[in-house]
Amino acid sequence: MYRERNERLQIMVSPEELSALDDWRFQQRMPSRASAVRELLRRGLAAEGVEIAEAHEKSSDFGVIEKRGDVG
Repeated sequence: MYRERNERLQIMVSPEELSALDDWRFQQRMPSRASAVRELLRRGLAAEGVEIAEAHEKSSDFGVIEKRGDVG
């Protein structure tokens, strides 16, 4: 099924985060990084018990590899 995609989402990741994404992508045989990110977003949004961000939290508080509060 074709889905129109006319919004661009740009994120910055560390080399370790990119490596983790690529490793997962190849294990799952995903055709592109974008498709892997979309699949991970879909899974994350569907997960139960997702912590909702509080207003005072910053983008840098959310990493891919580190747990919240473990950065630094």
